[in-house]
Amino acid sequence: MVPDDKDWTWVLARACPECGFDGATFPATEVSGLVLRVASAWLAVLADRPDDEVRRRPSPGRWSTLEYACHVRDVLRLYDERLQLMLTRDNPLYPNWDQDETAVADRYGEQDPGRVAGDLAGAAARIAARFATVSGAQWQRTGERSDGARFTISTFARYFAHDPVHHLHDVNGLPVGGVVPVGS
Repeated sequence: MVPDDKDWTWVLARACPECGFDGATFPATEVSGLVLRVASAWLAVLADRPDDEVRRRPSPGRWSTLEYACHVRDVLRLYDERLQLMLTRDNPLYPNWDQDETAVADRYGEQDPGRVAGDLAGAAARIAARFATVSGAQWQRTGERSDGARFTISTFARYFAHDPVHHLHDVNGLPVGGVVPVGS
């Protein structure tokens, strides 16, 4: 696998040409509902495909459906931790995350799809509940990654929302609106 070292913060300024998610116009206040809808779509993908299919990489340089699902589960967990930091500390600094290193170390391709589905659902419920508590001036609280990327909770929510949506597109090829309606 070629490591993904792209800076994806541009999704806050314009629509993603691959999946169609538009972080510039997506209302951060709707992230809780979006996370739950995306998680449901992920659960359906994992349930509807045989184990050998979810484990198979479509090409040598592309993750399998299972590996993407593990990544999404871990993104949900990591961003919940970061959101908690932003809500409880002033301008916390959190380390950048090496998703490719995590995929290898945690053997994403060898994990049990049913367990991954359950963990993904639980992680989605937790972060959706935490985002649902954000109100008023809290949306402007800040945090910073170790690579210098700075976020408010509002921009953090929109940046975060792109990831599970985009990877759902990676495994099914449908544009974001064709799978998970965004916005009200």
